[in-house]
Amino acid sequence: MPADLIHLVRHGEVHNPDRILYGRLPGYHLSELGHRMADLAAVSLADRPLSALYASPLLRAQESAQPWAERYGLPIVTEERIIEPANWFEGSRFRFPQVLGNPRAWPQLINPLKPSWGEAFVSVEARMLEAIDEAWAAAAGGEIVMVSHQLPIVMVARSVKKMRLAHDPRRRRCTLSSITTLAREGDRFVEADYQEPAGELLAASIDLGAV
Repeated sequence: MPADLIHLVRHGEVHNPDRILYGRLPGYHLSELGHRMADLAAVSLADRPLSALYASPLLRAQESAQPWAERYGLPIVTEERIIEPANWFEGSRFRFPQVLGNPRAWPQLINPLKPSWGEAFVSVEARMLEAIDEAWAAAAGGEIVMVSHQLPIVMVARSVKKMRLAHDPRRRRCTLSSITTLAREGDRFVEADYQEPAGELLAASIDLGAV
């Protein structure tokens, strides 16, 4: 029996005192506030029949999945396909439009529709939807939680709404510890809900997002 719903959960705030674009760099764990955000996300679905828990291999996603594992008694299944995309700016203090003043960055910025600085949007969309579809089909009923990252979740949200994948990163709707919920209609997924369980903490957080 496939899953009833798929909940795509973004990780909580990351401890990042240098405010760099961390991407796939190792060692970036949740801040104290980030742990509180992850707890609020897990509590928000307390009455749901959760049956499986997946998480990106990156530390911040694994830590954000932990409250779900503890509260619902679910093992964390590490899913490589829902990881943050790598990009050329990892490890730098990426700021737009200030980055345009760096000639070394110009070749990476030549095509924002692809984008030219990292993994193509269509690639992120494809791997995310593949992982979601397989998790949905493999479920023993109930609902699934998948802890991922901003851009991968945004790609799925835009895809199921048949929106262009290329977009302005500053206008993404995917806050820290937000939950984007998918339902299955026929042979495709649709967005069923979006919520921000940690909304009361967002004003105090630092969210550098991604490019």
